[in-house]
Amino acid sequence: MEITEKFTNNKQIIAFLTEQFPACFIAGSESAKPLKIGVFQELAARLENEPRVSKTQLRGALRQYTMSWRYLHCVKAGVKRVDLDGVEGDEVSQEHADHAQLSLKESKEKAFANKKKTDANKAPARAAKKVSVPSRKKEAPKKAAKKPEIDLSQYKEANHNELKVAQSVKVLLGKSPVSATVVEILKEEVQVQLDSGMVVKVKAKHLIV
Repeated sequence: MEITEKFTNNKQIIAFLTEQFPACFIAGSESAKPLKIGVFQELAARLENEPRVSKTQLRGALRQYTMSWRYLHCVKAGVKRVDLDGVEGDEVSQEHADHAQLSLKESKEKAFANKKKTDANKAPARAAKKVSVPSRKKEAPKKAAKKPEIDLSQYKEANHNELKVAQSVKVLLGKSPVSATVVEILKEEVQVQLDSGMVVKVKAKHLIV
């Protein structure tokens, strides 16, 4: 008994169809022909006893063939459709032609978008290869840039009795005054909130306005 292996992918099935029905399925760079509507039923009947391919595989291969750019290019209004034997039948309608051209446009846009995305992903990888290995030589620590000294001559020491809640002041902390806002005025101290959000209590003599 002769043992035949089943086809495993659409490419094999399409190649088989071009051999069996060369007047219908066109291989190579030659222009394809629009297929007769209902050609799948004809295929299923003709290949009913073909053990290498199932109806499900036929349907998938036929879909791939008819969604190829080469096939979509040939589906134009007025062009004659062909059956499995290459016999011409009905013409392609304008509606079917428009649908084919729209499918072609969307397929190309998707392909170009994927290519652009792939190229963009490759670019960082190529750039990474060119990055030189940093030298192990220790670099001298950079000196922190000196903050410009604030001219305090334009300010005056705050008077405890004249301060008001929500008033903007500067707190003398270290060498540089820090901006703050009066939150509460106590008996001997003033509670202020620094721009950093910290709340502190200081004497009025440590505030300038």
